[in-house]
Amino acid sequence: MEQISFDLSPPRQQFTVSELNARVRSLLTGTFSNIWVQGEISGCKTFSSGHCYFTMKDAQSQVRCVAFRGDLRFFRLKPADGMAVLARGRLDVFEQRGEYQLIVEAMEPYGRADLYLSFEQLKNRLAAEGLFESDRKRPLPRYPRRIGIVTSPTGAVIRDMVSILRRRWPGVHIRLFPAQVQGAGSVEAVVSGIRYFTRHPWAEVLIVGRGGGSLEDLWTFNEEAVARAIAGSQVPVISAVGHETDFTIADFVADLRAPTPSAAAELVVQRKDELLQRVESLVQHMRRAAHLKISRRAQRIDELDRCLRGPLIAGVNSRRRKLASFVQRLQRQDPTVRLGDARRRLIEAATQLAPLVNQAVEGGRRRLESSDPRLEHAVTLRIERLRRRLEPLASALHQLSPERVLDRGYSIVQTAEGKVVRDAARTEIGDRLAVRLSRGKLEVAVVTKTE
Repeated sequence: MEQISFDLSPPRQQFTVSELNARVRSLLTGTFSNIWVQGEISGCKTFSSGHCYFTMKDAQSQVRCVAFRGDLRFFRLKPADGMAVLARGRLDVFEQRGEYQLIVEAMEPYGRADLYLSFEQLKNRLAAEGLFESDRKRPLPRYPRRIGIVTSPTGAVIRDMVSILRRRWPGVHIRLFPAQVQGAGSVEAVVSGIRYFTRHPWAEVLIVGRGGGSLEDLWTFNEEAVARAIAGSQVPVISAVGHETDFTIADFVADLRAPTPSAAAELVVQRKDELLQRVESLVQHMRRAAHLKISRRAQRIDELDRCLRGPLIAGVNSRRRKLASFVQRLQRQDPTVRLGDARRRLIEAATQLAPLVNQAVEGGRRRLESSDPRLEHAVTLRIERLRRRLEPLASALHQLSPERVLDRGYSIVQTAEGKVVRDAARTEIGDRLAVRLSRGKLEVAVVTKTE
């Protein structure tokens, strides 16, 4: 019987080196197209092409990595030796050498030390761009009526802020953009909230923040996208993240940093009752200032009144004395001489009196022009009173004029030699006399006389 044999060995697969590397490349790229790898960076070097080559390792193994220039510029954390990172990318094979490497497309810090390093790198880069400069920070409105808030819609933070805002200024309008502030998707949510208030210019001031937490919990507000959204906001932004000891990139970019969300609510509006007290204090101060000013003006009026009244009264009294002396001399003088002399003195007195009165009136007018309207009225009254007091004196002077005496029917009798006849005994029957009347003269003869 013929013996039958069976070959149970698997069929032989035979490849060239290139075919093998190509098959491996196909398998690796298809299986490991979007993976995260954790490890420590070493041997990091960036070439003139802009590509960065490094190795990621752990305690047992290592893998070669490359970050191409197009992806590297979007990294928030730049690769450096000793950094612990999470790298997202895909595996690829360099067929010529039969080596595979990780093409890194994104990178995140892994561990607190690397978070701090990432924080400092982004802070230095944004500071170099001028985003932290004080001259670009805008002042907050003193009395905002519409306040926007970007934070989580749940929790104590929003409740505390709303309570404080409404207690400090009842009637203030608040609009909340609910945003996730921690974990995956939080960066996009916060950025969307900030941009919402720029697209819809309703709010006068914007509060962006959240309550306290670990460095990892607050990391959303250390992201470059959030920082640039705050920098590009058309509304003044208050950053209110965590506790007083917590600092984020958002704090440096914002127009104002608040130690806590509650402090932000206190900073953005003043207490209405305190403002009303300040207003009342200012009103009282203005009243006291007005009373003091009125008192000083009243004192000035009294001083001007004394200054004006003194010279006028002294001048009038002096003219009165001169007039009295003139009347006495007039009564003693010869009528013919007295008449011309009186006219001359009267004109002289009027000429001297008029400039004094005009000078006093003009001086008073100049003082009044630079003083209070009430002073002008008071001085005008005073001048009018003095004028009324002068009018009777001028009238009396006029009545005492010799011409006025003749106008009343009296006459002056003179001898041929011009002597005034006061006594009938000094004349003889037949003497010729001259009689001076108000208008004209008469030549008369003494016919009879009665002594």
